[in-house]
Amino acid sequence: MSIEFTNDSPGVSDVPGFRVGSAGCDIRNKGQDRLDLALIVADQLCAAAGVFTTNDVKAGPVRISQATLLSSQGRVRGVIANSGNANACTSSQGDADAVRMAQLGAEAAGHAGEAFLVCSTGRIGELLPMAKVAAGATAAAARLSRDSAEGVRAANAILTSDTRPKTCTARFTWQGQTVTIAGFAKGAGMIEPNMATMLAFVCTDAAAEPAFLKTALKASSDQSFNCVSVDGDMSTNDTVILLASGVAQVLVGPGAPAELNSLFQEALDRVCFSLAEKIVGDGEKITKVVSVEVSGARNRADAEKIARAIGNSLLVKSSWFGEDPNWGRLADAAGYARTGLDETKLDIHYEDVPAVLGGRPVPENKPKWKEVVKARQFRVRLDLHLGDAQFRLLASDLTDGYVNYNKSE
Repeated sequence: MSIEFTNDSPGVSDVPGFRVGSAGCDIRNKGQDRLDLALIVADQLCAAAGVFTTNDVKAGPVRISQATLLSSQGRVRGVIANSGNANACTSSQGDADAVRMAQLGAEAAGHAGEAFLVCSTGRIGELLPMAKVAAGATAAAARLSRDSAEGVRAANAILTSDTRPKTCTARFTWQGQTVTIAGFAKGAGMIEPNMATMLAFVCTDAAAEPAFLKTALKASSDQSFNCVSVDGDMSTNDTVILLASGVAQVLVGPGAPAELNSLFQEALDRVCFSLAEKIVGDGEKITKVVSVEVSGARNRADAEKIARAIGNSLLVKSSWFGEDPNWGRLADAAGYARTGLDETKLDIHYEDVPAVLGGRPVPENKPKWKEVVKARQFRVRLDLHLGDAQFRLLASDLTDGYVNYNKSE
């Protein structure tokens, strides 16, 4: 069975059983009419799961959403999210504001007392302007619909330094019923697993228990959102939420046919990977997206260490920006990952062009390497020849534009 996949779709408004709304309420306090608040509301209580930042410093919305998923046993009515203010490092007042923000979302949508998740992204260390949040919730609720244009507006409402919205939709058919999985995300800077300055909201009309959704989302996130890096900084607010309305009446999870569960996981993987790829591709002032692919490792952990050492190396990232195929920096980073790499077995390729084979340079290929690294997207591949494990990391270059953009707020 095939999966129909659409990039740059309307996002969550594609999914039966959900409505979305958005508003601009000047959360940034700059007198702007920029969209900065979004609502996702389920027609009925829906199953929910989330994965969150592993940063020791967690924003109030992260703590409150984690607590809500526990107290509600994974049954929620919706999500309220804002951009322009992270509500992070704001102490107990930040937690109280996150609780109140969730209540405001539920009340505005007409579901007072029902569980809502809450997410924020933006500047760290400032209290939310709660009067503006309240006004925004009311305005966004007034726009709740399944309209495609509103889906795109909601995707725009969560953006910070992003240059474009990030959406996609996957569909498949099971016994005559169409199952839809769609999502939207934000993220451009402070991008490093686990996870990034990233919010992602994925909805499906499949029916599932929260425990199954959590397992499926964790599996997808480990292959997508947790395999990207722009600048090596982990955020305080990272959140990915998966909601299931059940409207399609196709039950996935324990007791469902293995083929169905596999198809659902594949569709979810495609949505999450597409959103993660869009995040890296929209990295702050980047010019390159590089797939760092490590194979032949003794175990996945070793492959991941090497890929991250390369993808986060300032020397490597600078050379990508300079379109310099400096494979020596790749080898150096791979070595200081300290996994027990054997230099005499190491192969390095730019796309399919060898740079190093069995630890020996292939300098006659340098003109071909240079052509590869001129592209906006390319692969560097390292084969360690020590085992069967592999890992892939999507990374970006480091530009003078990134430095200038981030040297002040």
